[in-house]
Amino acid sequence: MKKNQLFAFVLSGMLVTALLFSCESKKTDYCKAAYTDLKASMCDSKAMADTENDKKFTDEGLRKDARFAVCAADGGMLEVELGKLAETNASSDVVKQFAQHIVRDHSKGNEELKTLAHANVISLPDAPSEKSLKEIDKFTSKKGDEFDKDYIDFMIKDHKEDIADFEKEAGKGTDPKLKEWASKTLPVLKQHLQMAEDTRNALKK
Repeated sequence: MKKNQLFAFVLSGMLVTALLFSCESKKTDYCKAAYTDLKASMCDSKAMADTENDKKFTDEGLRKDARFAVCAADGGMLEVELGKLAETNASSDVVKQFAQHIVRDHSKGNEELKTLAHANVISLPDAPSEKSLKEIDKFTSKKGDEFDKDYIDFMIKDHKEDIADFEKEAGKGTDPKLKEWASKTLPVLKQHLQMAEDTRNALKK
């Protein structure tokens, strides 16, 4: 009788231990996932810049200006990196020439934005965002004709979005100098869009 009771007691103890281990394992997995998400957020230069600016500016208009500047900086870095990638991965000379224009103009625009941001105490990302890095990584594996087509299609889509953002800042922004920069940059972006569309047409021929 005592042996049976002892066996039952040991068995119940083993079951409780197993359940506790299972719960702890799930808790550990959950914590690891939460930590991974937090770490990704902390390492995202764009997200960090947005957070810093939200703390600096209480005026909603200035916050929107700062978010525009951060988005423009991230987009500019993406354009430059993809343009550099086109120099090695593209097969068409027309695409390579277009990419050279992109690298030159967006590098210049990035430097102008840095100067403006410094004067306005706006934090900017110092590296492409996680989203931009994924886009760059996606194009890294593409070569030749596939790269040419997908790159130009992306440039058209991206510049249409950029133009909409810059037009909004130029018309409704709060900071005069940032509005002026957005207005001055708009013709360049529209020229890039036209060049991208002409390049796509040339590729079809």
